[in-house]
Amino acid sequence: MKRSVLTACSIAIFSTLFLSCKVQTSQSSEDANALLKESTSVNSSAKCVSTGVDFTVAAEKSLNSVVHIITYSKGRQSNVVTLEDLFGSFFGQPRRRQQNINPRPVGSGSGVILDNLGYIVTNNHVVHGADRVTVTLNDKREFEAQIIGLDPSTDLALLKIEADNLSPIEIGNSDDLKVGEWVLAVGNPFNLTSTVTAGIVSAKGRNINILSGDMKIESFIQTDAAVNPGNSGGALVNLNGELVGINSAIASQTGSFAGYAFAIPVSIMTKIVSDLKEFGTVQRALLGIVITDITDEFAKANNVNRLDGVYVVEVGEKGGAKEAGMQNGDVIIAVDNASVKSVAEIQDRLTRFSPGDEVKVTVDRHSEILTFSVRLHGTNDFS
Repeated sequence: MKRSVLTACSIAIFSTLFLSCKVQTSQSSEDANALLKESTSVNSSAKCVSTGVDFTVAAEKSLNSVVHIITYSKGRQSNVVTLEDLFGSFFGQPRRRQQNINPRPVGSGSGVILDNLGYIVTNNHVVHGADRVTVTLNDKREFEAQIIGLDPSTDLALLKIEADNLSPIEIGNSDDLKVGEWVLAVGNPFNLTSTVTAGIVSAKGRNINILSGDMKIESFIQTDAAVNPGNSGGALVNLNGELVGINSAIASQTGSFAGYAFAIPVSIMTKIVSDLKEFGTVQRALLGIVITDITDEFAKANNVNRLDGVYVVEVGEKGGAKEAGMQNGDVIIAVDNASVKSVAEIQDRLTRFSPGDEVKVTVDRHSEILTFSVRLHGTNDFS
């Protein structure tokens, strides 16, 4: 009898993974059967959950909107001696001439078709420094691409091709994404074209300090969907097949996927792409302040009464924050009526605005809640 109880217990454990099983040695066979019945019920429920998610619609809607990008370096010049030169200079020294070596492919990545005009968004690091860029569509058509603009501060780039019958992706709303929500990563890892992987949103507003420069903006969507070299610039889509992010980076010690990937939210992408189209460069809007995240240690050291917000270290003499009345020591808790809890979240909100726009900034000043209307300045105003 003991043996049959232990066997039933073992089945319950392995079929439900984490179902705890505490069985006394004197337990009856009826109890064991009841336990087995319970485990089967739980297992059936788990199957219902796992098979209830349909990725096929999202994959079908997005695959034709994701392209394969190949970058080429300019041909090097070298002194070469041809047979013609040798025979032409039979009685003298052979002539040496400059000869170009054909451009060769040096990198690859992915991109996303944004409209029927041929605009394609990708990562800056995919095409930066390239002398030639080609784009291959999912239907195998290949086109030369023009680089419209680059923005290293967000790691985004805008390309354009001249093509008909394109399949633009539908743009979603990354603000609506929730942690735990299913997403798909679509791209060309290791030149394996049109690859789709699935995962969940693991975190939002993530700053991983991979970009350089004073104006860098990092507010990544973190996901556990498998992303590898070649996925950069590809699409992160929700279950409706709507674009919610541009895959950009992975956290790995080997260079291959190790469980964590990061995408630029479309909330940032939309404004960057719009500026690159219109100006060729990004029009950055600034409050004119120096800010930092609030940790428990920082709060105690600086007598800050809350952890949910962003601390104003310094209000610059130039800029809209000073003009509006903000002060050193203010804790920003909302921008444009949206709560903010980190520097990354503030950057995300401000990226949507242009110089000259006015934005509402709500602060906690010694437990008094104040709201300021701040006119944003451009980078030229601080030079």
